[in-house]
Amino acid sequence: FEMAAKRLSADTLSLSANESSMVKGETLIDTAQNLQAMNPDIIVLRHPSSGAPHFLAKHLEAGVINAGDGMHEHPSQALLDLFTIRKKKGRIKGLRVVIIGDIAHSRVAGSDIRALKKMGAEVTVSGPPTMIPTDVESLGTQVVLDPVRALKNKDVIMMLRIQLERQSGILFPSLREYSNFFGLNKELLKGAKKDVIIMHPGPINRGVEITWDVADGPLSVILDQVSNGVAIRMALLYLLIGGE
Repeated sequence: FEMAAKRLSADTLSLSANESSMVKGETLIDTAQNLQAMNPDIIVLRHPSSGAPHFLAKHLEAGVINAGDGMHEHPSQALLDLFTIRKKKGRIKGLRVVIIGDIAHSRVAGSDIRALKKMGAEVTVSGPPTMIPTDVESLGTQVVLDPVRALKNKDVIMMLRIQLERQSGILFPSLREYSNFFGLNKELLKGAKKDVIIMHPGPINRGVEITWDVADGPLSVILDQVSNGVAIRMALLYLLIGGE
């Protein structure tokens, strides 16, 4: 977002939690009021608590962009992912997409599933049972725990890392075993379509959820996601400040 803002010639100020008064006990509402007093045009917020951006938006006159809140949502990531798919495939409607990994603890998974379904894609999720939300099928997705079956005839593969920092217990015996079962490698790819595209929101744990050769291979569009992310976030900032 900071690079996007700078490319629009905006002035930016970046604050981390460690640099703010929140580490000294300041409440979120006090933080909101202090930010409002600075008269910003837009506030881009990433926060560990689900719903924090929505809360701030109700107390601020400035526009608020959710840059990721806890395990809840990551809207701008979903937008750049769909933009990348559309750019590479020419459409989204009717495409078969599989998301593999730690679905339960990923804010990207929730945003991507809702956006993809909204645009008419078929979505399958796969991963260890301990990392699949019990209510994910209510979003219109299919759950296929076996990654070999899950990958069959898919147009898009979205790999997710294990969100160790958000897990409260041991959900899989070891990273090596996880990689053996769910890591995307060339052998597993044989079941997917020949023109499948491989995506990852980052950061990547190479050798765990995806091998080096696949991440850097010709089917990977991971770096395209990064490049498109700047353009998408520029568009969001421009629209919020009154662009047309």
